Amino acid sequence: MNLDALKQKIIQDSRFEIFYQKLIEYNQKVNLTAITDKNDVYLKHFLDSAAAADFLAPNSYVLDIGCGAGFPSIPLKLLRPDLRFLLIDSVNKKIDFVNSVIKTLELSDITALHSRVEDIKIKDFDYALARAVAPLNVLCEYALPFVKIGGCAVFYKSDISEELPQAQNALNILGGQVQDIVEFNLDKDIKRTLVIIKKINQTPVGYPRPQNKPRKNPL
Repeated sequence: MNLDALKQKIIQDSRFEIFYQKLIEYNQKVNLTAITDKNDVYLKHFLDSAAAADFLAPNSYVLDIGCGAGFPSIPLKLLRPDLRFLLIDSVNKKIDFVNSVIKTLELSDITALHSRVEDIKIKDFDYALARAVAPLNVLCEYALPFVKIGGCAVFYKSDISEELPQAQNALNILGGQVQDIVEFNLDKDIKRTLVIIKKINQTPVGYPRPQNKPRKNPL
């Protein structure tokens, strides 16, 4: 991962500035993010989202679970136009914003839907991403059922020292195995982690469980 190179690409791409301006404008009406300072948005949203760009295989189909204001998928799409994306979020106002960004930036092969993850019918994604959504054991149940065998779930986290051991039961049940843990610093004070989980076995029928059970009663 070359964060300096990613940072330069982001700074030089005028579409990120358009994205930022739309985010700040829309955020006055709908609570999309508490981070509004330009430097902070570029660092903590844009660059952080971009961190997975080098870990996704070419021409992959990617599911973004709980996309919020379009992170990480829109920054990834701007940097990796070869990727196809389906973004979902249970908050319709956030999806409205994401769709407006997609239209403004004239992006193709990227779709945003107002949906809960358990209602998604497609189960052959190459990757499933989640950023700032839930603990690892919950994320595994949200993501792994939708990834094809040989594909990966990629989770954006900070400290995982407690979450990782607690996720082992979910991994065993759902057919996942930790492939890589990538630790990096956004700056000298912000430590981040990408948890890359490969799907090695088929997920049993019935996952993810409905009615918010993954959160209420984690595996």
